[in-house]
Amino acid sequence: MPVPYRRTSKTRKAKRRTHQNAQTPTVVMCENCGANIKPHSVCPKCGYYKGKKVIKTKDSEE
Repeated sequence: MPVPYRRTSKTRKAKRRTHQNAQTPTVVMCENCGANIKPHSVCPKCGYYKGKKVIKTKDSEE
């Protein structure tokens, strides 16, 4: 089985791995209750999506 002729340098290895870092998740504020949620999803706290009640939640019943 072939073996690399020369050692891979630190710089070359780092250039290849530049995109392997962790990304911070995108969050937006809910228009109804102000909670942080993922974009384009129903708010788990109040159950609203785009200003309309979509699901029932424990917090909204009280």
